[in-house]
Amino acid sequence: MPENEDRVGQAVALAQDVGEDLDSVLLTTYPDAETLDTLRPGAPDLATVNAVTRAVAQALAAQGVEIFVQVADRAAFRRWMQGREDTPAMRRAWIDRGRLLRGAPAFRALGLEAPPAPRPPGFGKAPGPIADRLLTAFEAEDGGAFDDLAQALLAAERQDVLDLALRKIAARHGDEAAEELEDTLLAAAEAARLGPSGWAQVVALPVALPAARPPDAGAMGESLVAAGLLPDSLEVRFLPGWRSPDAVAELSPLAVRRILLDLLAGAEPADLPPGDTDQLAQRGFGVLVGLQVDWSLPIWDDIAEAGDLPPEPEEDAAETPEEAQRAEMFDRWRGATFETCEGCVPLAIVPLSEVDAEIADFMEEAGGQTGSLTEIRDFVAMARDEARGEEVVCRPEVLGDALELSLYTAGGRFLDSMTLSGDRLPAPAEEVPRLIEAFVRVVRDTPGN
Repeated sequence: MPENEDRVGQAVALAQDVGEDLDSVLLTTYPDAETLDTLRPGAPDLATVNAVTRAVAQALAAQGVEIFVQVADRAAFRRWMQGREDTPAMRRAWIDRGRLLRGAPAFRALGLEAPPAPRPPGFGKAPGPIADRLLTAFEAEDGGAFDDLAQALLAAERQDVLDLALRKIAARHGDEAAEELEDTLLAAAEAARLGPSGWAQVVALPVALPAARPPDAGAMGESLVAAGLLPDSLEVRFLPGWRSPDAVAELSPLAVRRILLDLLAGAEPADLPPGDTDQLAQRGFGVLVGLQVDWSLPIWDDIAEAGDLPPEPEEDAAETPEEAQRAEMFDRWRGATFETCEGCVPLAIVPLSEVDAEIADFMEEAGGQTGSLTEIRDFVAMARDEARGEEVVCRPEVLGDALELSLYTAGGRFLDSMTLSGDRLPAPAEEVPRLIEAFVRVVRDTPGN
């Protein structure tokens, strides 16, 4: 018993030491000695281990840490370990993602009474004072206070307060300051301490679409996930159907939060329905939207093993070999997608609020690297205006190191042509047609002939 009490006391002291730096933690409880021995060979006896877990849960919960609990399962653990290196660190990393408990069920699994849930902050009906509080935190660059208040306002659906804050900051400091505040609110809305792991976010994959045959959005999302390009700690579930970048850009912070909640509920987001595929292809870009769940929960067994929290990663740390490998895999997947989807170009997985910026960066980079690609896109856009709704196609002809691009309607009506010399081309003349397939259908022969 004294040894048991000593272990419990040491664990509680550690919990009290690290608790103020934790938002959440994962604890494991064991139903029997055989399960404990399977997952943690050489651990203390079952009664001691579970007593430590209960004491740690109480100590951390008293500091406001959210408690997640998994009841160890031998079969699930063995399936997860297949193909993985059998080390103590790997054994501690197991998370039973489908059956994590939180809130009152988590405490019941530990044999404890759940502490009372914190009461949500009360807001008066008048939006003015609350908007002023939000602006004070924003202008003071107090990220913690601002985020806490913003999250509470989003949960309370106080769009009136957010709108007033945007109007007030625009009147005081101009439109640029209002745009910065709105961007910050959008970022707060798209990610929150919600979902099965306690952190979920709305993410997007912008894609430059070919004008001829946009690929199946659901199949592309499944292909990306199946390619193993994401870290083990992240899970992404893409919606079927393409979304419009313009529709994304028009979303309010509260609409973005509703999208997050819809995705967590497994529902199609009413605030962002699928776009018209033909229209998106003509505009040149579509967006895959998905839910990203972050499973990198702090694990108490890791903290106990180290005697402290793991160090925070350095902001300017060099790319790790794993990150470099994933980047290389993504480039290979993007190249294969370009080939199989006849010219579509996936950009990068970004938060929903960064879709416009990601597309703009892609266009700027493409313009800088490929010279006249933007000029060709503008040339096609002007022809589309003249085509009055008919599909525009492009017939390229290589003239030495130059390239002539002739635009027609799909029915054969000539619209316009341009000739680019070799020094103005984004690539060797014979390779340019593959590049421009991202925004116009390329044909070998003159339509109608």
